Amino acid sequence: MADSDDKQQPKMTSSFWFDEEVTADHSMRMRMTSLKYDKHSQFQRVQVVETVPFGTTLVLDGKTQSAKNDEYVYHETLVHPALLLHEAPKRIYIGGGGELATARECLKHKSVEEVVMVDLDGDVVDVCKKHLPEWNDGSTEDPRLTVHIGDARSYLVEGSDTFDVVVLDISDPIEAGPAVHLYTKEFYDLVRQKLNPGGVLVTQSGPAGLMNHTECFGAIHKTLAASFRTVVPYSVSIPSFGSDWGFNVATDRGDITSKSLREKPPDATDAAISGRIRGPLRHYDG
Repeated sequence: MADSDDKQQPKMTSSFWFDEEVTADHSMRMRMTSLKYDKHSQFQRVQVVETVPFGTTLVLDGKTQSAKNDEYVYHETLVHPALLLHEAPKRIYIGGGGELATARECLKHKSVEEVVMVDLDGDVVDVCKKHLPEWNDGSTEDPRLTVHIGDARSYLVEGSDTFDVVVLDISDPIEAGPAVHLYTKEFYDLVRQKLNPGGVLVTQSGPAGLMNHTECFGAIHKTLAASFRTVVPYSVSIPSFGSDWGFNVATDRGDITSKSLREKPPDATDAAISGRIRGPLRHYDG
């Protein structure tokens, strides 16, 4: 009888588990080996956890932002299509990007002379420097990079600088969240004014899977299309996010269309990577 009762009991383990909601009806569960950091900043809860499938992972307000085993997929996909779309980008503006991996990818481009990064949460930047050093890969020592702690919109409003490419690596547009004002038509109009002729904007655009693409991916594309002549959506699978992830790249260049970008020969992309980027990429190619 005792044996029968034991079989009905749930299995007990000595492991901890990290659960993350992907949608309201779907979550992921990962074995967690350690909790390296867990504190509240002025803006959000900041955690660094170690999981078996994805390694060291930055979590903000319960949402995975970046995981060691696939962060390069996200950051290469965010940065390189936009910078390669520009003929020779020299000045880059990054809104957000606290892990410093977006800066790392921008600085791989031979033409880049200056990268200005503005992130709202200095605690996140410091935590990433300490606990996620592989993400920046020495970019903080590159004299071309300047990091400011503050509001990405305010920096553009108050400054007179213009840029060749603007990269928005910010949190999703959650109502009352710290980045929601960076997804409005007013903000995109501001960015458009701050772009040099031939300039390019790219923004992360939230979940793009079959079950969750309606959260914000389409809305961001539609809002951008009200400000820019050409807007091209694209996506990539990010395993640690539990979903495909969306991006939108926008420009006013008359020679760029969605059709021309989608029909670009793979060999042309590979040649551009080889000629314009220092070192090999781990994911993005033609």
